[in-house]
Amino acid sequence: MSPNLESGLLKSGLFDTVEFICSPNCDEREAHVAPEVIIVHCISLPPGEYGSGAVSRFFQNQLSADEHPYYRSMSHLTVSAHFLIERSGKLIQFVPVTKRAWHAGESICLGKSKVNDFSIGVELEGLDTDPDGFTDAQYQQLNYLIEELKKAYPSILSNNVFAHSDIAPGRKPDPGPFFDWQRVYC
Repeated sequence: MSPNLESGLLKSGLFDTVEFICSPNCDEREAHVAPEVIIVHCISLPPGEYGSGAVSRFFQNQLSADEHPYYRSMSHLTVSAHFLIERSGKLIQFVPVTKRAWHAGESICLGKSKVNDFSIGVELEGLDTDPDGFTDAQYQQLNYLIEELKKAYPSILSNNVFAHSDIAPGRKPDPGPFFDWQRVYC
């Protein structure tokens, strides 16, 4: 068991042993809609740079367009994910899993649109074109997280873990060709 998740998920939708940084970019799930899928993404801000804290600021709408030229193109966006797994394997939660995070965008999964309604979004700190891919610690933490989410939500079946590129083909490439699905134990 990961030390980050050893106490489990609370009724509030938060893991009590995981750092929680509240993102305003979420809303209530529709009544009686439980998570059915986990969507794996990757992000780094600016692209290819890790450990800057920019992803956390982005999910909190605190990323200044003046910090980096790349940020100007995204300063108007309001997005979030339920979780971020940093390169070190550290897990941060931004949205309770009982709420709808804004991570999937225009997409289709299990034959349904509005994927944010029935999904949990997990961002890995990384870049879809980075040949170094993702770290051992990230894969380990992702596997623990998937295991705990499946325990909490039996509606998340073993084959219901998807890439962002699976649900938004042609629009989103992440987590990309360097993400090793063989290392994910669903």
